[in-house]
Amino acid sequence: MIKSLYSILLVAILLSACSTLHSTTTIKANDAFILGNNQHGRFFASVTNISTSPLTVWQYPIDGGRHSPLTLQPATNVKVRVDRNTALRIENSSEKSVDVQLVVKGDVGLSMGYQN
Repeated sequence: MIKSLYSILLVAILLSACSTLHSTTTIKANDAFILGNNQHGRFFASVTNISTSPLTVWQYPIDGGRHSPLTLQPATNVKVRVDRNTALRIENSSEKSVDVQLVVKGDVGLSMGYQN
């Protein structure tokens, strides 16, 4: 009984470790990084602005529209719950490249790309 509980706990830990994505992403001047512009389940994203320019974070349902804008000042972090089939768009409207750190949990089968 105890051995099977340990096995279940080990599987749960491994599954949770497999569903986490860590990334440091560079976004060029006047460009945007799009995370999850495809069919997917819910995910949670921790976005940290490690640059000197503010960023704007939007949620874009893949069937159209946008909502929940957040301004992310330099050296700040935001945690965002993103619904299924919704992309997270991180916009850089400055004249220089910026870097963001991303930690994503949940469905990590997400497309990733840039769009200006």
